[in-house]
Amino acid sequence: EPLFQAWSYFRRRKFRECADVCSQLLERPPGEQELDSEYSVFQAAWNLKTRALTEMVYVDEIDMDQEGIAEIVLDENAIAQVARPGTSLKLPGTSQGGGPSPAVRPVTQSGRPITGFVRPSTQSGRPSTMEQAIRTPRTALTARPITSASGGYGRLGTASMLTNPDGPFINLSRLNLTKYAQKPKLAKALFEYIFHHENDVKNALDLAALATEHAQFKDWWWKVQIGKCYYRLGLYREAEKQFKSALKQQDMVDTILYLAKVYLRLDQPVTALNLFKQGLERFPGEVTLICGIARIYEEMNNISSAAEYYKDVLKQDNTHVEAIACIGSNHFYSDQPEIALRFYRRLLQMGVYNCQLFNNLGLCCFYAQQYDMTLSSFERALFLAENEEETADVWYNLGHVAVGIGDLNLAYQCFKLTLVHNNDYAEAYNNLAVLEMRKGHTEQARALLQTASSLAPHMYEPHFNVAILSEKVGDLQRSYTAAQKSEEAFPGHVDTQQLMKQLKEHFAML
Repeated sequence: EPLFQAWSYFRRRKFRECADVCSQLLERPPGEQELDSEYSVFQAAWNLKTRALTEMVYVDEIDMDQEGIAEIVLDENAIAQVARPGTSLKLPGTSQGGGPSPAVRPVTQSGRPITGFVRPSTQSGRPSTMEQAIRTPRTALTARPITSASGGYGRLGTASMLTNPDGPFINLSRLNLTKYAQKPKLAKALFEYIFHHENDVKNALDLAALATEHAQFKDWWWKVQIGKCYYRLGLYREAEKQFKSALKQQDMVDTILYLAKVYLRLDQPVTALNLFKQGLERFPGEVTLICGIARIYEEMNNISSAAEYYKDVLKQDNTHVEAIACIGSNHFYSDQPEIALRFYRRLLQMGVYNCQLFNNLGLCCFYAQQYDMTLSSFERALFLAENEEETADVWYNLGHVAVGIGDLNLAYQCFKLTLVHNNDYAEAYNNLAVLEMRKGHTEQARALLQTASSLAPHMYEPHFNVAILSEKVGDLQRSYTAAQKSEEAFPGHVDTQQLMKQLKEHFAML
């Protein structure tokens, strides 16, 4: 029975074979298709093929959230230009929760500490200028700045060409959406196909609106889908109404997560936190909700609260990779490399096997003084590196290890290799400048530091080093300007404050 075979393929996630069998069924002459009053074989095959093609390119909307440059810089949903401290993701408070300072833990361009897990929002943060936005880590390797429409979704939209060489399986321009909206079984599969496979949000929205009307506004599933379409179109307030209405009809974890996404995009993290906490009262122990709370605390720089919630995640699901990685990195930056090592080894036991993990293991071993393991971990990391950025990270850390054991020649070579692999590596420029200063090459050091400070204006180290260097050669004005920039990037840096005090005394004497 070909239809049963196709269903079996679908259940075993062999979507390509499933679609092929369904195509053969759909190509049969009409006489062979025995018509059932409710659901013919033809309809069943059509439905199954639609679902198979959707599954081939399906991406979970809850986690997929690439905020592109257009969304960051041209954001019209500004609610308050200057938000109260601790209520905005755009201006995270400086380590409210007693988290480590930028002296210990490096920060991203938006002033957030680098976390244990790369998520689109945490790495780039919300850059303040267009120039910084174009330099965010996610777009550094491409010439074209990504907007969310052209980034992930654009690639998904070409799926119909990939899966069907003869052209699209369903011609959307000829569809009678009203007819399909009255057949709930077909309409749901068709909506998923249009939304995920064809990436045609407008048609998907039209179908969802007609189907909701046909269901007399009583079907929560359709409301969630309309909300997803509004979210994709950037109509966040309309999306919020739909998700709230769906939650009233049917309490679902997914709907809570979608609604929280809307609030985060509107820069209302406190509302999202309250929503998650209310959700936890109705779904106690739900991992995705606890994880959502932890992520928001982490993005707001409240590291200690984030760590507590990640521990709660592990109580419910002790194989949650993100929670283990974030707690591990938190211990590492809190000067507990031995404990961080246990968390990273746990990831290794669970079968996570990539460059980043071995990189972290190497650093933990070095700081925990287990020198025998350090180099072998970095060697493994170099072997597993998938792109030049990862290789650059490993060489940079090897340079640090070399500085730690006092081999400055090796350190110099490692930092040079870092720049060979990634020419925008501001930290490597900064450290090379320090090594050049040791050798007494002042001009080279200054050039390197200028490059570092222009690449990463959010880092305080290059500015501070320029200030020290300029003060040594007697250029007090330049030293003062650089010290001011350093203080702006990291207000609590004691050495910068002392230098500023000395310079002010100099100027007073003049």
